[in-house]
Amino acid sequence: MTRSGEPAVRRRSRWAFLGLEKLTTGRRAWLIGVVTAAVLITAMSLLLIAGAWRDDHAIEANLGHTDADVLSVAFDRTVVRFTTPDGATHSPPLGVLYPQDLQAGQRVRVEYDTADPDDLVRVAGRDYRLTFLPFGMLVGITWAVAAGLIWWLRRPRTPATR
Repeated sequence: MTRSGEPAVRRRSRWAFLGLEKLTTGRRAWLIGVVTAAVLITAMSLLLIAGAWRDDHAIEANLGHTDADVLSVAFDRTVVRFTTPDGATHSPPLGVLYPQDLQAGQRVRVEYDTADPDDLVRVAGRDYRLTFLPFGMLVGITWAVAAGLIWWLRRPRTPATR
């Protein structure tokens, strides 16, 4: 009852539309954290694919072809050196794009942005579509783990889980 004598109306929880009103505050916080992390990983993956597409588009806008020597192969980058038709030698500090299966000492055909040959270089015949598999797997595994955690966090509490 309220002060005016009317029966008190129970307010509906803001979480009711998701069916989360029955969860404890801790479980609700964990659930929100899991979903937020999965959404962020998905968004970052999509942005990385979009970035690879943008780099490929920049290379294709000012396309140059040449052969390059693979100088070193490391986990984070593969360094190549190539000479452009004007006689200048270039070795991009960030390495070459899409370097799968390259080995030091190998000679490989590359495509580069003639407007900026020190920045955008990719192995010829490879493009942004190579990013679909690793990032698709990352997103799939992320949501599989998130789905399991969401199920576990939303399950009814029994005396054994209290």
